[in-house]
Amino acid sequence: MRFSEQWLREWVNPAISTTELANQVTMAGLEVDSVEPAAPPFKGVVMGRVVELSPHPTAERLQIAQVDIGQGSALTIVCGAPNVTVGMVAPVALEGAELPGDIHIKKTSLRGIESNGMLCSALELGLGESGEGLWALPDDSPLGVDLREWLGLDDCLIEIDLTPNRGDCLSISGIAREVGVLNRCELTPVSANPVEPDIDVTFPVVISAPHACPRYAGRVIRGLNPAATTPLWMIERLRRSGLRSLGPMVDITNYLMLELGQPMHAFDLDKLSGRIDVRYAVAGEKLELLNGNTIVPDAETLLITDANGPLALAGIMGGQSSAVGPDTRNVFLESAFFNPIIIAGRARRYGLHTDSSHRFERGVDPQLQKQALERATQLLTDIAGGQAGPIVEAAIPEALPAEPAIRLRPGRVERLLGLSIDPQEITDILRWLGMAVASEGDHWIVAPPSFRFDIRIEADLIEEIGRIYGYSRLPSHRPVIRSEMAPQPEAKLSLDRLRETLVQRGYQEAITYSFVDPASQQSLAPEQQTLSLANPISADLAVMRTSLWPGLLKAARNNLQRQQDRVRIFESGLCFIQAGDDLVQDAYLGGVICGDPLPEQWTNDKRALDFFDLKGDVESLLTLTGRLAAFNFVAARHPALQPGQSARIEHDHRVVGWLGAVHPRIAKQLDLTGKPFVFELRLADLQQARVPQFSELSRFPSSRRDIAIIVEEDVTAQAIRECIREHGADLLREILLFDVYRGKGVPDGHKSLAFGLILQDISRSLMDSELEKTVATIVTGLEKRFGAKLR
Repeated sequence: MRFSEQWLREWVNPAISTTELANQVTMAGLEVDSVEPAAPPFKGVVMGRVVELSPHPTAERLQIAQVDIGQGSALTIVCGAPNVTVGMVAPVALEGAELPGDIHIKKTSLRGIESNGMLCSALELGLGESGEGLWALPDDSPLGVDLREWLGLDDCLIEIDLTPNRGDCLSISGIAREVGVLNRCELTPVSANPVEPDIDVTFPVVISAPHACPRYAGRVIRGLNPAATTPLWMIERLRRSGLRSLGPMVDITNYLMLELGQPMHAFDLDKLSGRIDVRYAVAGEKLELLNGNTIVPDAETLLITDANGPLALAGIMGGQSSAVGPDTRNVFLESAFFNPIIIAGRARRYGLHTDSSHRFERGVDPQLQKQALERATQLLTDIAGGQAGPIVEAAIPEALPAEPAIRLRPGRVERLLGLSIDPQEITDILRWLGMAVASEGDHWIVAPPSFRFDIRIEADLIEEIGRIYGYSRLPSHRPVIRSEMAPQPEAKLSLDRLRETLVQRGYQEAITYSFVDPASQQSLAPEQQTLSLANPISADLAVMRTSLWPGLLKAARNNLQRQQDRVRIFESGLCFIQAGDDLVQDAYLGGVICGDPLPEQWTNDKRALDFFDLKGDVESLLTLTGRLAAFNFVAARHPALQPGQSARIEHDHRVVGWLGAVHPRIAKQLDLTGKPFVFELRLADLQQARVPQFSELSRFPSSRRDIAIIVEEDVTAQAIRECIREHGADLLREILLFDVYRGKGVPDGHKSLAFGLILQDISRSLMDSELEKTVATIVTGLEKRFGAKLR
């Protein structure tokens, strides 16, 4: 919420500075994000009227203007603005004036004609976005008066960040109430006296969805002047609140939203038919919104309709078919209360977020609608004329929010806040907050005002007392806790240790959303059933992830597109897998690598990243468990991975993870350059570690025997290792694969694998005969199982 300090001080004006005001509001729970000047510094700018124009004798695009600044004689100013006309009032920077951007105005000669100042655009004064022409001021602007002083530009713009429960402060009136309570100052609210009807013309209203819209009020206003313009004071207040002027009818509804917190809408009465009906959408309906988008509302979407169909998306945005325009003379003003639960998430469902939806989602005062309608009528008839009809209101009292009566106990206040506050001060605070307080024995019965829809229980009241009393005045106590170290079981590998290992291997940790793009999820895990979000943030974050890969690959793509040639990132987090009617939430550790295997340096020859680079990283994690041999890498196909370069990781015959190269088709879909590799491991299996146990070191020498065997191409080195270990009995200590060969001397479809076998006994030196026997047993086992032959 962004607002003008000057506007606020018209409602409540405590004797404190801007800095004190910002600090005070922040400490009361309305955090101030920024305090900025309403206009950049400039001086020497007054208002002047162009009384005469003549063409420049030597410059086709320049004109010579005679400008009256209220000092008798007119100033001669050379001007090139395309919109300058005789009679217009515009800002005039006099000789000696200083403009934003360190521009100093001097008397100068332009193509031989002396110019005594400059006619200014709003952009040149830092007060607008367009600099195509002069800033046309109202005709009744006082000539010669300092523009900065007349517009009150020595003002501050304060922006506050509100928590979702404080929708009552999304208006000047709401913030003024807070400041008034904090400083014990009375408010000076604007007058919203009832406007007596000039005509007996109404437009009927019915509510077919009373739970969604318990109150809807409207009023017909006829005979508006289409040529009317929004007054400059209103344009300035809108600008300082971050809104641009769109004409009187729209500006007034926006102004009321900022002033009172009630979103409103103006329909072109001549485009309406039958009656207004607030109802849910029906199948087949379409609505073209004011932003030009056409939507097909679902059955849970609330609409404002007439006899011809949908007019507006209730509480969110109006429709194009009933929009006011430059020729509108007759309007129907709407002021309604919508149930926040019904509006919440509907704007995001259609890719929208409007000031109206922002307020209705958080809650609007259900008693404000008629007051806002009277105030809007008053402003509209003052600015654009016209005749107002009587207010038409449809209301269902039993569907409106109930005003609770809350019991407040002094003892409970003391217990939660940590100090005893004088009962009279508690009563004063609550009454300043607009609450009705009645004493009943040893407690109070408190009824919050209708605009404080966030107060429902005793704890809410105590929070308000502590907030207004002052958080800084509340005592602080150190909690009494037991200083006890939590057990750290050795049989469980900590996530921090796994993270450290990946960081040591050049990875960086990433944190991505738990909800992902449905298309990416479908590409990477087509066999997994996904859980769709009811109210997604956006269309590309609409389902819960079943794998860490969608988020990691998106992060990798973003890095690659920003000149990061070597990417190695990992993430740990939950994945959400639908299993029938149950949702299984398992923690996983995943990663992605792409680019060069090593950082660029002079000692390395460049080579392409391959499957075994990633496998080495995964094995480093599995090694931490002390059970590396218990995990098996099995060549297998995965829909997201490239055939021939993918493997599943098994433990106790269960799949605990996958790794491999991303399928080229999917990499292209995700706009990934290079050849990315990914892995993913289930944390519950990865964190089960073997407790280290001491084993005696042999005092006797080890012996090495090398064997080279020829096997078929599809036989894996891991399978051969397992066979060697099985037949190596107790003497085999280590197996080393030191050579893989395909070529001359090896039949087609076969390969040669060379292993180094390290043999050792704990109690004696091994004889050559024992070594040869063990090697022969191993070779025989390999020959029987794989048809292996010694090379």
